[in-house]
Amino acid sequence: MDERIPAYLQERLLSCYGQETAERIELGYKAVRPVTMRINTLSADRGEVCGELDRAGIAWQNVDWYEQALILSEARENEIEKLNVYSEGKVYLQNLSAMIPPVVLNPQPGEAVLDMAAAPGGKTTQIAALTGGKAQITACERDARRAERLRYNLKMQKASALVMQKDARDLDDLFRFDRILLDAPCTGSGTLELRDGVPPRRMTPDWVLKTVKTQKAMMAKAIRLLKKGGEMVYSTCSILPEENEDVVTYALKTGNMELVPIEDDFMHDFPQLPVKLPGTLLVCPDALHEGFYVAKLRKIR
Repeated sequence: MDERIPAYLQERLLSCYGQETAERIELGYKAVRPVTMRINTLSADRGEVCGELDRAGIAWQNVDWYEQALILSEARENEIEKLNVYSEGKVYLQNLSAMIPPVVLNPQPGEAVLDMAAAPGGKTTQIAALTGGKAQITACERDARRAERLRYNLKMQKASALVMQKDARDLDDLFRFDRILLDAPCTGSGTLELRDGVPPRRMTPDWVLKTVKTQKAMMAKAIRLLKKGGEMVYSTCSILPEENEDVVTYALKTGNMELVPIEDDFMHDFPQLPVKLPGTLLVCPDALHEGFYVAKLRKIR
């Protein structure tokens, strides 16, 4: 495999997926993905956004599984940043894989929704848009700079949320939410880029173990904060099972949670890697998508 892939990650990919699939993942790491973006329905509609793209001579393509997503195969981000729809917060530049968790969460107007690791705000603002701005969103971010970026993006997107500059693990257990998005801190093993000018990644067994410990602690907190009958989505931009299925299995073993299978028709839209938990989605990095894991859970008691 490419020597720019950290040795430990090479070892894990070969162990988890075998040589052929590991090489497929490597091709995804080397891909140069097109610009993709999400239409912010809180302040614009498809007609307005696509009309401005047309007038600017920027070609766009639809995304079958999500009406508000667009692929701009021949554009660069700096071209999009010059458009009014960008400066006015009517679009949000975002990888397609990162749009999946809020869609799977399926938040509804009037619900109390928690985004446990919210910055920079792509998924928080998407949740707001999916609910027409009518959900009560709490967005946690412990880092001051990232929290400020989150507030900025919420303002730009005209999205309303209570931003708490706090580690979600420290939230009072008296809080209760109808839905929770836990897009957990991870190693980013699905987002490696093997291109000129991109600095090499570092990955060690100790770092992975530390990351998994954090993920399980956040999962345990999410279970306590979720209402009975409430649903949560657990997601990462990792493709390592210890950060994904193993954390979901940990949640299921508490006896408080059940897996809500993601619909087959939806999953067929993505390049997939094999999973041990049927009904969960592991997106293989490719020419359009970053590597990403998504699972949905429901609290049963």
